[in-house]
Amino acid sequence: MKTTRGNALRGLRRHGAVAALLAALTGCLAGPAQYYEGTDVHDATAAEVAGTWKSTEGTAMTLRPDGTATVTRLDGVAFDFDEGWRLSGTGTWSLSDDANGQDVRLELTTRTKVDKRADATTPPPDGGDAPTTYGWHFFVDRDEQRGLVLFFFFGDPDAGSTYVLTREPSATAAP
Repeated sequence: MKTTRGNALRGLRRHGAVAALLAALTGCLAGPAQYYEGTDVHDATAAEVAGTWKSTEGTAMTLRPDGTATVTRLDGVAFDFDEGWRLSGTGTWSLSDDANGQDVRLELTTRTKVDKRADATTPPPDGGDAPTTYGWHFFVDRDEQRGLVLFFFFGDPDAGSTYVLTREPSATAAP
């Protein structure tokens, strides 16, 4: 078939429609957590992050100013959450900053205990125990009162479920 201007335009429209359909479908398959880049918070200090953070069902972590950490019953991120293990132990933490915002990196280097959530839906893929070391990446955000909030995504990325930890008031803070 001889290519004419009309044939070429029809071909471009047809391919353009296919490309648009593929782009739309790809967008539907991507959940909010899959392409989340950050909170755009850049003003948190390590001194502000240091302290005790809590969440549900006895979860706590203490981030010390010297970069060491203690973790109690902290769940896994992303699909690891579905396995239901909850780790306790010690490790290290750091505050980092990039163009998309700050984050806290927490590395569990010594596991001291493993708990199991009753609602766990998936056994570990290897059929074994929870990991002996583990790393978390917490996004740093601010609440409406400008206090810090740490969070990560858990479960299916399409769901965009967040695991939020809030800072406990320090013992020296005024009531």
